[in-house]
Amino acid sequence: MRKIILITGGARSGKSSYAEKTALRLSPHPVYMATARIWDEEFRQRVLRHQRDRSKEWENIEEEKELSKHQFPERTILIDCVTLWCTNYLFDSNDSIDQLLETIKAEFDKFTDQDATFIFVSNEIGLGGTSPNDIQRKFTDLVGWVNQYIASRSDEVYFMVSGIPMKIKG
Repeated sequence: MRKIILITGGARSGKSSYAEKTALRLSPHPVYMATARIWDEEFRQRVLRHQRDRSKEWENIEEEKELSKHQFPERTILIDCVTLWCTNYLFDSNDSIDQLLETIKAEFDKFTDQDATFIFVSNEIGLGGTSPNDIQRKFTDLVGWVNQYIASRSDEVYFMVSGIPMKIKG
């Protein structure tokens, strides 16, 4: 039976840690699908640290954009994170934000059209003021609308604050 869980919150709110614990509670051998693109050496070190911190129970997949290339029927899949996934689409395209949103929604629908449990992690980046930077405003719009789309299709949604999950749907 398909199930979708969204875990969102600010930076360092405990999203990934909570998502990992949830996945391990649901499955002895979950899939970790990382969407990160290595932009610089500091970020590479972050990724390596995260990889080292994961236990051997995990099957690790690196996938920047095309999540639907991977099929894991009846598995638990943690996707970390939606924000980086959207970043990859934004930087690889000259499409409008509306076009990118439709592309990402279609990819989400195609990927989640399998009998599996999905745990999506995303940043809630629109909690602050409006940026004076055009690309930041577009990115905030894109991620906000993608988060809303995923939340609307999720069975459960959690908002993380200071390491504490607050269930807001389901």
